[in-house]
Amino acid sequence: MASYDFTDIEHKWQKIWEDQRVFYATEDDPRPKFYNVQMYPYPSGDLHMGHLRNYTYTDLLTRYQKMRGYNVLAPMGWDSFGLPAENAAIQTGIHPRVFTEQRIAKMTEQLKRLGAVYDWSREVAAHTPEYYRWTQWLFLRFYEQGLAYKKNAPVNWCPKDQTVLANEQVVNGACERCGTPVERRDLEQWFFKITDYAQRLLDDLATLDKWPERVRIMQENWIGRSEGAEFTMHVADRPDLQFTVYTTRPDTIFGMTFVVLAPEHPLVETLVEGTEYDAEVHAFIDQVRRESEVERLSTEGDKRGMFIGAYAINPANDEPVPIFIADYVLMSYGTGAIMAVPAHDTRDFAFAKLHGLPIPVVIAPPGWDGSDLDEAYTGDGIMVNSGQFDGLRAPEEGVPAVTRWLEERGIGRASVQFRLRDWLISRQRYWGAPIPIVHCPNCGEVAVPDDQLPVLLPDIEDYAPQGRSPLAAVPEFVNTTCPECGGAAERETDTMDTFVDSSWYFLRYTDPKNEQLPFARDKVDYWMPIDQYIGGVEHAVLHLLYARFFTKVLHDLDMLGFQEPFTALFTQGMLTKDGAKMSKSKGNVVAPDPYYERYGADAIRLYELFIGPPTDDAVWSDRGVEGTARFLDRVWRLGTETTDPVDRDEEPRDVEIRKAAHRTLAKVTGDIDRFAFNTAVAALMEFNNALMTYVREGARKETFTDVYDLLLLMLAPMAPHVAHELWERTGHETMLATESWPSFDPALVVEDVVTMVIQVNGKVRDRVEVPADIGEDEAVEMAIGRDKIRSWTEGKQIRKVIARPPKLINIVVG
Repeated sequence: MASYDFTDIEHKWQKIWEDQRVFYATEDDPRPKFYNVQMYPYPSGDLHMGHLRNYTYTDLLTRYQKMRGYNVLAPMGWDSFGLPAENAAIQTGIHPRVFTEQRIAKMTEQLKRLGAVYDWSREVAAHTPEYYRWTQWLFLRFYEQGLAYKKNAPVNWCPKDQTVLANEQVVNGACERCGTPVERRDLEQWFFKITDYAQRLLDDLATLDKWPERVRIMQENWIGRSEGAEFTMHVADRPDLQFTVYTTRPDTIFGMTFVVLAPEHPLVETLVEGTEYDAEVHAFIDQVRRESEVERLSTEGDKRGMFIGAYAINPANDEPVPIFIADYVLMSYGTGAIMAVPAHDTRDFAFAKLHGLPIPVVIAPPGWDGSDLDEAYTGDGIMVNSGQFDGLRAPEEGVPAVTRWLEERGIGRASVQFRLRDWLISRQRYWGAPIPIVHCPNCGEVAVPDDQLPVLLPDIEDYAPQGRSPLAAVPEFVNTTCPECGGAAERETDTMDTFVDSSWYFLRYTDPKNEQLPFARDKVDYWMPIDQYIGGVEHAVLHLLYARFFTKVLHDLDMLGFQEPFTALFTQGMLTKDGAKMSKSKGNVVAPDPYYERYGADAIRLYELFIGPPTDDAVWSDRGVEGTARFLDRVWRLGTETTDPVDRDEEPRDVEIRKAAHRTLAKVTGDIDRFAFNTAVAALMEFNNALMTYVREGARKETFTDVYDLLLLMLAPMAPHVAHELWERTGHETMLATESWPSFDPALVVEDVVTMVIQVNGKVRDRVEVPADIGEDEAVEMAIGRDKIRSWTEGKQIRKVIARPPKLINIVVG
C-alpha cells in the first residue's frame, strides 16, 4: 500500500495543469518552438498498456522540453474515419458515429488519468464535418492540379471488408487490417498521382538524418527506383503491332531468347483472338488474376506461363523470339513486358529450362570456357556473342553503350522506372469522407464548389459493406444537381481512404479553428515541421510516405514553406503478453484502469519507461509495476518522513552524494536526449538508494535539500504527480512544471575512482577500483599482475591486450 493518496494527488494536479492551461501553446511565445506529436490514434476501442507506452514517451518529452526552455506544442486528435472504427461499430451494432464518439470520450478519460498533458484546445477528429470539410477541400486542390483522377484499373479487393486496398495495405498477399487473402478485380477507382513525386520522395530521404535508418530503407525500397532502357519490339509478321520493353540490363539484349507479357497486357487479346490459343490463354488469365501480386512475384515455386502463338523480333539481331505470358510479369510494373535473357536472370533461367528454350551466354563469367551454364550468371563480366559490343565490360561499359545504340537507331532510350504506384484512395465503405465529385450526364465529372463543402456524410441505418458503397443505396445522398449546368446529377458514392485524413491532421493542429482555410500560412510555418514524431514502424510505407507526399504537394501549391513534415522520427517497440503483441482480437490486452486504482498513474508511467529499451518489444509483467510503485513510495518517504537534517559543516560524504546527484543528472539528461528512458529510470532508482543511505547515516540539511530537489526535477517528466506534490510539500512556491531543467556541474561529474573490468579471452575474470585518469601502461600492468588473472594466464602465451582504460582490459591468451 502506498504511503500517499495517489488518487487525490493525481486529480489535484491534473486539474491544476488543465485549469491553468500550463501546457497550452501560442505562437507569440518568445521561446523557441518544439512541436511534439505522436501519431493520432484510431478510436476503435479502449486504450491498453501497449498504447500507454507510446503516450508516456510523448508526455515525457513534452514536459522535459518545456523545462528545457521550449515553447512546446503537444496536441491530440483522432483518426476516427475508416475501417478500424467502422468494423468495431459493425461488431457492436452501434452506429459508427455514436460508437466513435463514445470511444473518443473513453480514451480521452484514460489519457487524462495517465497525466498526459495536451493542448486540448487544438483537438481534431477526422469524422467531424469541421475537419473533413478541409479534407474534401484539399482533394479538390489535388484534382485541379491533375493529381486526383479516376480510372478503371485492376485493384486489390478484400472480400471480408468488401472494399479495395492500396498496394501498401496488402501484406504478404493479405489485407493488413483483417488478414483475409486479397483478390484482384477490375474497378473504376480514384487515385492520387503520388508517382509524380517519386523522385523527390526518394531524394529527400537523404535529408531525414533523424529518422531510423530502417524506415528510410523501407521507403527507398518501396519507391524502388531503377535505371535502364526501354525499347520497341515489333510482332513478327504483324509490323503494325508493337510493344515496349523495359530492362535494367540492356547490355544483355543479344541473349534474349523469348519475351514475356503480363497476362493483362492489352496486346495479348489482339494476338490470340480467333487462334487455337484463345481459350487456353483466357483460362490462364482468369486463373492468374485471382492471385495477389505478392503471390505472383514470389520466388518460391515454378513460374507459370504459356506460349501464345506469336513471335516478336529481337531488334539487336533481327531474330524472332517467342512471346509468352507469365504470372510473374505485372502490368502495374514497368511496361508490362520484359525481355527474357535466361543465361543471366535466375527466374528466366528456370522458365527457359521448363519450356525448353535456348540459353545463350552473352556475359562471360571469369574463366568461362564457352560451355553451357548450370545456373544463371548474374555477376559482372565481359560481353560475348554480342556483335560490335564484344569485349566490353558489363554492365559498366555495356549498359551505356547499348543504350546509346538503341537511341541512335530510334527504337529506344534511357529510362528510369519506379516500383511505386499511384495511391488508390477510394473505398466502397460508408465511414469515410465523401469524395466531392458530381457525375453529370451532360457535363461529365464535376467538382463540388468550395462554398458547397462539406459534402455531408448522412447518418444511415444500413452501413454494412455490400460490395459497393452503402451510400449508393441512399437516394437523398446520391441525387443532386450539377454545379455547372443545374441539371440532374449523381454524387460520387465512394469515400476516401482514412490515410488521406491522416496525411495532413498535424497541419490542422497548428490552426484548428480556422473557418476560412485548412490552416493559415504563418501559423503552419511557425510550428512545422514537427520536431519529434512518434509512432509505429508499421506505418513506414503507409502514413509516413503519404504524409510526405501531401506536404510536398501543399508546398508546391504555396500553402506552406517546408517540404518535409517530420524532422525527427522515433518508432517505438511493441508491448507483448503471452508471446504476442497486445491486441483485443488476441484477447491478451492489459487494461490500465485496474492499475490506476491499485498503483496510480505515476507507477504505470515509470514502468512503461523502465520496461526496456523504447525501440525494442517488451513483455508486460505485473511485478514490474509493483517495483516502480515501491520506488515512488521510497521517494515519497524521503521527502515527507525524513528526520530534519542538521546544519553542520560539509563532510566528504556530503560531497560524494552531491557528486552522485550530478552524475545522475548528467546520465538522465543524456539518456532522455537519446531515448534511453529505461536506463534513465534505473539511474534515478540507483541514486534514490544512495540518498536513502546518506539520510540513514545523517544528512546535512543544505546538501539534502539540494540533491532531493534535483531528484524531483529529474522525476518531473516521468512521474509528474508525485514529483509536483513533493515539490510543493517541501516548501517551493513555484509549480514544478514551470521550473527549468537543471544543469549538472562538470567538475562534480568527473569520477575520481572507477571500476575497471578485466577480461581473459572476452570473459570477465576480475574487477578492480582504479583512478579515473589511469594510463594505459599502468592499467595493463595492474591487470596482468592481479592474482585472479594470473590463475587464468599462467602457462599460456599472452597474444594481445585490448586496453580501454579506465573501464576495460581484455587479455587474449592462447
